[in-house]
Amino acid sequence: MKEKLTIIKVGGKIVEEEETLHRLLADFSAIGGHKLLVHGGGRSATRLAARLGIESKMVNGRRITDAETLQVVTMVYGGLVNKNIVAGLQARGVNAIGLTGADMDVIRSVKRPVREVDYGFVGDVEKVNADFLATLIRGGMVPVMAPLTHDGQGSMLNTNADTIAGETAKALAPLFDVTLVYCFEKKGVLLDENDDDSVIPVITPQDFKNYVEQGVVQGGMIPKLENSFSAIDAGVTQVIITQASAIGGEGGTIIRK
Repeated sequence: MKEKLTIIKVGGKIVEEEETLHRLLADFSAIGGHKLLVHGGGRSATRLAARLGIESKMVNGRRITDAETLQVVTMVYGGLVNKNIVAGLQARGVNAIGLTGADMDVIRSVKRPVREVDYGFVGDVEKVNADFLATLIRGGMVPVMAPLTHDGQGSMLNTNADTIAGETAKALAPLFDVTLVYCFEKKGVLLDENDDDSVIPVITPQDFKNYVEQGVVQGGMIPKLENSFSAIDAGVTQVIITQASAIGGEGGTIIRK
């Protein structure tokens, strides 16, 4: 029987504000068994870039990462944000270790090819080194993963945190009984976007198809759910979409086969 592993993905907004960060650290520390945290940090990167006189350019919510911006996100994601989380977890007795994809060659990516948009130094995940991560996890360590990977040729690459969480969950699924939790600002996937309490408790592939056709699920939630089903298909036991403040309890939307 495989050991349980909980993978939590939180956005930058949660880890960049003192009050929500403290709540997250307490809730994450309370999760029993093996665990892993993936975080964002985009607003901190935007603020530092502005102070340095570097313009932040976004297309469809994705950051264009030129050479200067890559330096900023490497400093912020891999340094400031990541180490604040690691230090906070250590203070709570969690033996956390901060990682980018370059550390131990944990996640290698390829630079996204230029099509309609040139995203610059943005990486699409090619390989997750599950054995190295499993060695850390089974050794009692808790990886805290920044949204940065590398190309194996000496370049860091800015990489979407949702993607890192999903690909890491898929890679570890053969080794652990994996639950993947995506945290965002709502309590779960909503039946009515104007009613925060209209959480859909369970979504199957057929439910998803129906909800998209009915317009219940739209916009950015569609790729989030597509990623969730992709993880389930790859052997992840379950995916939960919920608020960061609810990671230790019940609720949210569970994605199942």
